[in-house]
Amino acid sequence: MSSEMRERVSEVLNTAKSVVFGQDKLLDSIMAALVCEGHLLIEGMPGLGKTLSVSTMSKLCDLAFKRIQFTPDLLPSDLVGTMIYSQETEEFTTKFGPIFTQILLADEINRSPAKVQAALLEAMAEKQVTIGDNTHKLASPFVVLATQNPVDQEGTYPLPEAQMDRFMMKVFVDYPSKEAEKSILSLEKDAVETLSAILTTDDILGIQEVVDSVYVDEKIKDLIVDIVHATRPHSDLFPKEFAGAVLAGASPRATIWLYRIGKFMAFMDGKDFVTPEHILKIVPSVLGHRIILSYEATIDNISPRDVVMKIAQSMI
Repeated sequence: MSSEMRERVSEVLNTAKSVVFGQDKLLDSIMAALVCEGHLLIEGMPGLGKTLSVSTMSKLCDLAFKRIQFTPDLLPSDLVGTMIYSQETEEFTTKFGPIFTQILLADEINRSPAKVQAALLEAMAEKQVTIGDNTHKLASPFVVLATQNPVDQEGTYPLPEAQMDRFMMKVFVDYPSKEAEKSILSLEKDAVETLSAILTTDDILGIQEVVDSVYVDEKIKDLIVDIVHATRPHSDLFPKEFAGAVLAGASPRATIWLYRIGKFMAFMDGKDFVTPEHILKIVPSVLGHRIILSYEATIDNISPRDVVMKIAQSMI
């Protein structure tokens, strides 16, 4: 059963990679987000296929997909919906916003102010939205895939730490290789429209059950907890070489995601148990955006992804 589901997931990824060239890591991360039901923060320059990757995966997995362009004048009601008064019935009715979907692409998420980010927090953490006096559950799976530009910071609002922590992983999208970029030239303009669904919502929920059944040894659980604890400056496990460089470490959400995504990595690797290699492979993406570096460390161009990787390797 698990091998059959793994083959279908591989089929989805291979098909997606025949449409989106040079972004294999991003497509793998989107698949992990759908199965683990976590949110992705995607950082990369414009024109690298971020939106194309999301729309392609939604088509292949037969999931409802909506895209919101975040702008400075966006209101919370534009995102979640609002109550509308009808003069005919003399009653209020609920108009649902675009957040009521399964895959929500939040394009340039850092271009909207704090009140819009706050409206998104409830949906990301609790998979529900409050409109007026009523609370509405969101569909499953519900995944926010947010993009931001690493260079153009004029007119942007830095995401608060509380929101950064709600993202399962932060993925960096780089320029494609020369061969991949050449392949883009031969891509038909309606390539995504001709794709057929390979998985359904029920299939994804079934894959989630299989991934949940992957065995995690107590020693691996101890390793995961030790890695996260070691990122916190007040911990006994915190490496002395990073004293003064790290202001705050990762939260327990990081522990949960290392555990869940580690299971997914084992599933895709054809294993029914998690190994330390599965955990180390995802440490930069899961922990890199969760630690806060000091001003001095930032000035010295110290990478948080390098810091957490060195910390994790010291725990092995």
